[in-house]
Amino acid sequence: MNHNTPLSPRPLHHLSDGRRRVMTAAQLRMHGVSAAETNAQCKPGGSWQELLPGVYLLHPGPPTSEERLHAVLMYTAREPSPGVPAQPGADDEQRPPYPDAMITGLAALNLHGFSAVPPLLSLDRVDVLVPRLRRLRSTGCVRVLRTPALPTPQYRTGLPVAPVPRALADAVADLADAGAVRRLLTEAVRGGHCEPAAVVRELNEARLLSRPHVVDAVDSLLAEGRAIAEDRLYRMVREYGLPDPVWNVDLRLPGGPHLGGLDAYWPEHAVALELDTRAPRHGDRQENDALWSEYARKREHLERLGITVVYITPKKLRDAMEQQATVVRTALMASADRDPAAYVVVLPR
Repeated sequence: MNHNTPLSPRPLHHLSDGRRRVMTAAQLRMHGVSAAETNAQCKPGGSWQELLPGVYLLHPGPPTSEERLHAVLMYTAREPSPGVPAQPGADDEQRPPYPDAMITGLAALNLHGFSAVPPLLSLDRVDVLVPRLRRLRSTGCVRVLRTPALPTPQYRTGLPVAPVPRALADAVADLADAGAVRRLLTEAVRGGHCEPAAVVRELNEARLLSRPHVVDAVDSLLAEGRAIAEDRLYRMVREYGLPDPVWNVDLRLPGGPHLGGLDAYWPEHAVALELDTRAPRHGDRQENDALWSEYARKREHLERLGITVVYITPKKLRDAMEQQATVVRTALMASADRDPAAYVVVLPR
């Protein structure tokens, strides 16, 4: 075979940049390259190299980080059904068809834009999520992680990537350094990638909350998440022109029992607001039910006294602040049409 001649008359321009120089054996055959010709190209001193079983880099020298990730996905993704033709002329921006595989762990966090993870090329391996029943072995730089149900992938630079909470759990599973775990979890929340409850839920699923250094990091994560949510709450009141409440208070009946702590309270309107930051630590449904029952009991008690209670989750505050401001404003306006609330004592929390 003349190594300077094109592979085949079929054009390669429809492939995305990262994949143009990485192809599977099946793709090469579709472009007219036989197994013998591929083997010849991959001999010592040849123009190509086999990066992973059945996946070839069509140039000498090391792969770029993008080529490496495409190679990993080509190795782990389910092959398209035989007889499905390639799509020359397909839109270059079309998402690559990598069914039943997505990047997770540190490589995924890198693609999500985390600064507290190593560069892609310095990672010894790339973790890839696949369905539990796939028959596939870890090899080379690929570590196969099986899961009963794949999460919905997000796409970064055209690559399917596990959502941040799942990628974090897969990364944390291998980290014994408490500082590294804390930095990752803190960046997830501080960087606006996700809310603490979603991270705790994935760590529960992965059974990582029995590890003391992970529990310590989760404590920092929850404190960080609450501080950020409180800052957003202050900003919502200021930016959307809501009346100033009294912040962080306890309510009591005069000479009677404690009614509960609140993040904000408007005494003139008898409207209370609380951030819903529930995040059960051990994946225990009973704990989750107990937390919810506590919220429900408090709400029921306050509303019997004529106090309207508004619950806001940190996620809604982050993603739909204007809508949450409207909810609060509506509650404040509706107070004029209600019977006066019972007198309560407001104390600093």
